[in-house]
Parts: sequence; structure tokens; C-alpha cells
Amino acid sequence: MKQYQLSEKRLIRIFKNPERKEEGVAPRTIAVMERAGTKKHPYEIWLMYQKKPKKTIMISAWKYPGKSPVRKPPIPEEVLENLEEIIKN
Repeated sequence: MKQYQLSEKRLIRIFKNPERKEEGVAPRTIAVMERAGTKKHPYEIWLMYQKKPKKTIMISAWKYPGKSPVRKPPIPEEVLENLEEIIKN
């Protein structure tokens, strides 16, 4: 969150009211998105989470420059590497 300057409140807002919702790239995850930025410099904020029986776990959040393709949540390589480590633990 700090790397992309995203607040906890903003991520909760995206979680509760996403503009787009897709299956995440990690097993049993969901990715949600909100558009942000300006017309000249648009970007999207993505949040990946996993639902457990009694709780929801926020796994990762990142910014994607421009407009992402539909049906494949775009995840930067560094986020994928971190995600692999989290899932192993």
C-alpha cells in the first residue's frame, strides 16, 4: 500500500464498490478494480483478496497504468513474485 500511496480507506471503498470484478490469478482469489487518475494520465487501482469461511484476506493492491485488458487482471511482475511467497506460507 505504501509503495503505491494507497490508503486503507480507499482499498476498503474499492472492495465494497468495485467498477470491475474478476477471478484473480492466484488460486481462489478475486480481483477488483477502480479507475483513477486524469484523462491524460489514467490508471487503475486493483485489489486482490481471498474469502475464507469467517474472514476476507486482502492479499495485494497495485496501480496499473492506462486501461487494463478485460478478463485478465494485470499484475506487475514484482507483485506476482511477492504473491508466490505469500501463497507458499
